[in-house]
Amino acid sequence: MSLLFIGIDPETGDHESPTVWVDQENKELVFQGWKPRAKLEAECAALKLPGHAAGIPDTEAVIRIPARMADMIRKACDAVERANDVP
Repeated sequence: MSLLFIGIDPETGDHESPTVWVDQENKELVFQGWKPRAKLEAECAALKLPGHAAGIPDTEAVIRIPARMADMIRKACDAVERANDVP
């Protein structure tokens, strides 16, 4: 896997480190974030949306990323879009 490091939460401490990468090989965004509290995860799991069944599949996870990382997420989106332009 070819990970491009984009950034880490600027307010991170020694033990918490929400992080953003781009997987250049698979052309995907990769996030490390905080686990949700049980109430938030249950609320996400209960939602029924068009084309989306209720529940969270075993292969997926809900994560929390601080809003202060929005610029990093935009940078990652730009990087993955550029990767998609390359055949």
